[in-house]
Amino acid sequence: MSTAPKTFVVGATGLLGSRIVSALLDKGAPVRALVRPGTEGDRKAALAALEARGLELVEGDITDPVEKLAAAIGDATTVISAVQGGPDLIVDGQVNLVRAAEKAGARRFIPSDFAVDVTKLEDGDNFMIDWRRQAAAAYADTGLEVISVLNGAFYEVMIGFMGLVDWEAGTVSHWGDPDQPLDLTSVADTAAYTAAVALGPGAKGTLRFAGEVLSMRQFHQTLQRATGRIFVLKTLGTADELRAEITRQAGLTQNPFDYVALQYQWCMVTGKGKFDVLDNAKYPQVKPGSLEDLVREAAPRA
Repeated sequence: MSTAPKTFVVGATGLLGSRIVSALLDKGAPVRALVRPGTEGDRKAALAALEARGLELVEGDITDPVEKLAAAIGDATTVISAVQGGPDLIVDGQVNLVRAAEKAGARRFIPSDFAVDVTKLEDGDNFMIDWRRQAAAAYADTGLEVISVLNGAFYEVMIGFMGLVDWEAGTVSHWGDPDQPLDLTSVADTAAYTAAVALGPGAKGTLRFAGEVLSMRQFHQTLQRATGRIFVLKTLGTADELRAEITRQAGLTQNPFDYVALQYQWCMVTGKGKFDVLDNAKYPQVKPGSLEDLVREAAPRA
């Protein structure tokens, strides 16, 4: 039987949450995950695979009454949130989760921060990060040890969701200074660092990790090396022009998710969300992979 403390994970069916569960199980740690009733399809199959490795599942929702959620947390000493969504989850849900963790007698909470340096940003820079900061302010009175894990941007997001790479046209686009350093980490390595933090007794405060620190020029060169293809590096405009484009798009839609990718890019290319110091050395057991290796395995070929 494992002597490691039990960890409770919310968001275990998501891309990062499932990797966090897997990383914890790899360490032989007992893990309980909260899953919504009626989870089906690929997510159910993924959970079944994790169950076969020892994951304990409990049905419920992050918005359940505190008493019910506390019962789900049970004897877990660390609670990890890997939820994604709107303010109902990121703000209200996470505050509710903290109160439940307090009631259950947990000791530590790792919120769903996983981003650029949220401590350096201001209201309006990025609405999703604003929500995370609002949640932190709302549970600032907690007696739990709150440990934030920051990873910059995911490699996978940089080559996909951001829309920076056009694989068919063979272009890599960027805003601002192409030589501005950016903090980048794979989903798997972010999960590995999160597991190490959750299981390590000395973790506290905000911890910042990066698999690599690359500029967009280096990012472009890495994609070329990894794929053996030639990509054209395209400049879309200055950082100020990017801010103006965000304002323009915000005026055209009621859905801020339509321009959130641009907000993340602004936080990165201005250097405002850049990590000043990395904490990789505190967890030498985690050996982060390179962007080049990930692209070599995952990217489409010509």
